[in-house]
Amino acid sequence: MALPYKTRRRLSLLILLIGLPLYIAAALYVISLFERPSILVELIVYVVLGILWALPFKAVFKGVGQDDPDAPGQDKRD
Repeated sequence: MALPYKTRRRLSLLILLIGLPLYIAAALYVISLFERPSILVELIVYVVLGILWALPFKAVFKGVGQDDPDAPGQDKRD
């Protein structure tokens, strides 16, 4: 079942404003539990974690920046 456009838009805003800062704080906390690795290893870990957080939400973010496709009375732009 696909989410309506308005629901996806609100959910993406919630994820970006609340979920992402919590994810960043959790990632920083977990990394701080270990002895600090070299800069290169630390950079790779943060890049991988930065990509991994978005994968489960790909369907939510897809098309959110576009106009509402279900809105009545909107002309399609070429």
